[in-house]
Amino acid sequence: MVRLQDACEILSLTEKHGIMVFLDGGWGVDALIGRETRVHNDIDLFVEGTEYDRFIDILKTRGFSEVVEEYTTENHTVWKDDKDRIVDLHQFTYGQNDTIYYEGELFPEAVFSGRGRIGDIAVNCIEPQSQVMFHLGYEHDENDVHDVMLLCDTFDIPVPEAYR
Repeated sequence: MVRLQDACEILSLTEKHGIMVFLDGGWGVDALIGRETRVHNDIDLFVEGTEYDRFIDILKTRGFSEVVEEYTTENHTVWKDDKDRIVDLHQFTYGQNDTIYYEGELFPEAVFSGRGRIGDIAVNCIEPQSQVMFHLGYEHDENDVHDVMLLCDTFDIPVPEAYR
């Protein structure tokens, strides 16, 4: 579980070491909303490829070890410490023409244009419309429903068919 204090600690590490991250997932939604709205199993972070290994080294010095999951790839790893805090880490690269390249897909740079707050920390995150779109194409759970409905209600985004 990643509580507010934990999320702030992890985000402070990135800030201290000059590593820009972009929040995704539940904490990304809560950052856009400006408050914690539910319990979080992990914190999802996107890190640019040139900073990825350095951030992993920092996590290791803080007691995090890699946990191999069925969805682990070269660009998507999971890190857990002895307090059961989980960092779901995504490596991306910037492509040509203001694009973001992740797992074989190109996205417009605007995907990373969201801004929000976790506690007293200003953060970069996936913008609301993209957050909703990234919640499609898989079997969603109650947290996904919570996040999508909250985003749609707060930012006046039409509720996708899969969530009606």
